[in-house]
Amino acid sequence: MSETDVVRAMFQAFLAHDCVTAERLLDEDFVFTSPQDDHIGKAEFLARCFPTAGRFRVVEILALRSVDDDVFVLYEYELTTGARSRNVEVITVRGATIVETQVFFGGSVRGGVEHRGIGW
Repeated sequence: MSETDVVRAMFQAFLAHDCVTAERLLDEDFVFTSPQDDHIGKAEFLARCFPTAGRFRVVEILALRSVDDDVFVLYEYELTTGARSRNVEVITVRGATIVETQVFFGGSVRGGVEHRGIGW
């Protein structure tokens, strides 16, 4: 499984609320950082962040690029409230597991998520 395959699988697990797959994909030493979370570990990520997937109506990966162990992901999403935004994540993959995720929040997006054929 390539680094980008691992990242796609994690996005799918998140959106499907598939904790079993997520636990398998996340390294035991996994670290998650976002503007709301400062270097939290795997257990705290799964308890605090993973359950928020129900807020998302649509998530579309717009760009996905691998540079060595890092995968850069630009995605656009729509929440169940109708609010739309974009984020960027830098996800470090080693072997078949994710060892670190850094999330950079973007701004609001007007209009709907435009499907560009990148898909899952």
